[in-house]
Amino acid sequence: MKHLVVYAHPSTESFNHAILETTVQALKKKGHEVVVRDLYALDFQPVLKPEDTAAMRSGNTPVDILTEQKFITEADVVTFIYPIWWTGLPAILKGYVDRVFSYGFAYAYGATGIDKLLTGKKGFIINTHGTPKEIYDSIGMTAGLKITSDTGIFDFTGIEIVEHLLFGSIPSVGQAALDEILVQVEETVTTLF
Repeated sequence: MKHLVVYAHPSTESFNHAILETTVQALKKKGHEVVVRDLYALDFQPVLKPEDTAAMRSGNTPVDILTEQKFITEADVVTFIYPIWWTGLPAILKGYVDRVFSYGFAYAYGATGIDKLLTGKKGFIINTHGTPKEIYDSIGMTAGLKITSDTGIFDFTGIEIVEHLLFGSIPSVGQAALDEILVQVEETVTTLF
């Protein structure tokens, strides 16, 4: 299978980067083709500008958007790996979705409602956050995060979500717990794909 991993964390020393490396290694070990789009390393421009919208409406999609859309088109599985900041996606990833998952590429309005133009692809999300998981679970934040990403982005465009892992208390859990999380990530990836 062809996997596109969209990664959004500014530090190569972060735990998210360890999750990225574990995910990529597990996929390659099983013989999958993997493309990583590290949005910070790419210096991806996240702001959807009026000229972007005008260009797309006239059929002249900007090259940086077309490049990312090509990776999505070629992928069987789209994986997002990112930290939860202020209960949502980092701005660079939100901007990626704003610009790349555009009307006419990821979705359209049809006679019976929304046409999901990325149907047939699978989606996988891995998140970290600083708040303890029990708190996010108890206040409904975990469910809210899953709805906004799983349903609001992936399902809205036809991507079937196969798993969404959320790991809390990341800055304070200790190395043993972090190692266990990486084992869980590897086992999940190996089992799913």
